[in-house]
Amino acid sequence: MRYLLFLISYFVLQTFSYSQEDFLAKQYFNDGDYEKAVVFYEKLVQKNPRRTDYSEGLVACYQQLERYSDAENFLLKKIEDTYAFPTFFIELGYNYTLQNQSEQSIAYYEKAVQKIDENPNYGYSVGYRFQKYALLDYAIKAYTRAMALKPDLNYDFQLARIYGEQGDIPKMYQSYLNLIAEGRTSRSNVLRNIDDFISEDPSNENNILLRKVLLKNAQQNPDVLWNELLSWLFIQQKQYKSAFGQEKAIYRRSDGSSMDRLNSLGQIALEDNDHTSANSIFEFIVENSNDPVAKLNAELHLIDIELLDSDRKTLDAVEKKFEELVLQYGNQGRTLQLQIAYANFLTFKKESAAPAIAMLKESLKLPLSRMGMAYVKLALGDILVFDQKFNQALIYFTQVQKSLKNDILGQDARYKVAQTSFYKGDFDWALTQLKVLRGSTSQLIANDAMQLSLLISDNSLEDSTQTALKKYARADLLAYQNKKEQAIETLEDILQNHKGEKIEDEALLRQAQLLEEKKSYSDAEFNYKKIVEFYADGILADDAHFALGELYRNQLNQTEKAKAHYEKIIYNYQDSYYFPKARRHFRRLRGDAIN
Repeated sequence: MRYLLFLISYFVLQTFSYSQEDFLAKQYFNDGDYEKAVVFYEKLVQKNPRRTDYSEGLVACYQQLERYSDAENFLLKKIEDTYAFPTFFIELGYNYTLQNQSEQSIAYYEKAVQKIDENPNYGYSVGYRFQKYALLDYAIKAYTRAMALKPDLNYDFQLARIYGEQGDIPKMYQSYLNLIAEGRTSRSNVLRNIDDFISEDPSNENNILLRKVLLKNAQQNPDVLWNELLSWLFIQQKQYKSAFGQEKAIYRRSDGSSMDRLNSLGQIALEDNDHTSANSIFEFIVENSNDPVAKLNAELHLIDIELLDSDRKTLDAVEKKFEELVLQYGNQGRTLQLQIAYANFLTFKKESAAPAIAMLKESLKLPLSRMGMAYVKLALGDILVFDQKFNQALIYFTQVQKSLKNDILGQDARYKVAQTSFYKGDFDWALTQLKVLRGSTSQLIANDAMQLSLLISDNSLEDSTQTALKKYARADLLAYQNKKEQAIETLEDILQNHKGEKIEDEALLRQAQLLEEKKSYSDAEFNYKKIVEFYADGILADDAHFALGELYRNQLNQTEKAKAHYEKIIYNYQDSYYFPKARRHFRRLRGDAIN
């Protein structure tokens, strides 16, 4: 029993000793104290001659200390072993490289590659070690030889990285595409890497090379995959018409099984203001879809496009279309989007809230899911706010808020409660709701809640009557009701009669936003510039800088000015909600590839 305890104690002490020496060796090496590290690595190698990591650590110490002959002698003994690991040949070759003995180093590099012939599974360790020493041609040779000898192996990901480092972009693309074609990794993972090399510019050399590689693959091996990847490239380049051509081919080759891809493309084009392409895509869906819901959604998108630039004649034509759609689809739970869209049209375009309210109240009588009920109640509440029936609207918003407490829709409902309370002048209750929402999981809701909360609190302290704040709330409601001219005039009243008060920058910003909507770009620019000049330390400075960047980029075509304002946000407002967008737009304007 005493002998057994002695053995256990001995092994415990030995294990502790090894682990302590291992820790100290690595610690000294990482600290650059190679004289001390080499002492521990020599002990570790002596006790564990088959541990390659200890041997490699010892060689690295010798090389850092320029003890090349010690490293050479040690490695020559290592490679004499019949089962010598092939990376020792690379280490020996690299040891000669450090001494500018290229002929000897090449000989050992070649021997390392030849070891792969004996066992293709060595391919990864040999290739990786060559990569470590930036011997990229040898790394390629190692990976490709292993793959040729054993087709089950795949090092296309490693090869793609190497080709990218060498600037051989076509080979890099092909290696990445091989991974997708063979199902070796997720498509999103590969496209994320390819995205680093392309830009929005179709004439960019790397974009042209990728298109050529994709077309070559499509010719050699016709497969819907290449259409999908070409469509992806065209979307990155904002060439939605070309992407549409690829998506039509995909749809037809998949026997028209789903319109999801086409619908997504249409929405992307619409959001990017390519209304011509979006219109063509949604018309195609209407003409070819067998799914009533997909067809209806497309028809509603077409109406949205038609309403972007509408006059009285257009509104009458759209109303007739809505009436026809209601006759065709009826009032059903699965077509709620139709009732909501029609109600919003009647309210916000035709300024006829009463029939819209009646329509949505009828929809609430349908057997709806909890989410369906919430969507209808939110839409109904919005229309009641438009009609200034604030208390009724608050009832519906509060019901949704309580029904979906932990859902984004519930948080949106709470924000609408705060916003409606703000419109009706109940600022204290609005603040109560907004304080909760500042921790919302939705960054957009949290940001909006914080801004409205600060607006109320900042402008309640110095003015106990809250006169200016009430005027601002009135202007905001007028804007919500599409009475932009009246809203602009109300905000001008604030700017003329409440100069020097905290609300001035808020009024400038809101008025500028409304002026932009009216396409009065020079007037909007004037307001934004006043904010960045006179309120540079205020909470709205980043809003104004971003708005100016967007105005110069999208409307006034003044790229350099846009870059200057995005750059201000990047360097001066790093905690801004707009920081990620500003950085992305700045890099694009500078000509960087964006992932």
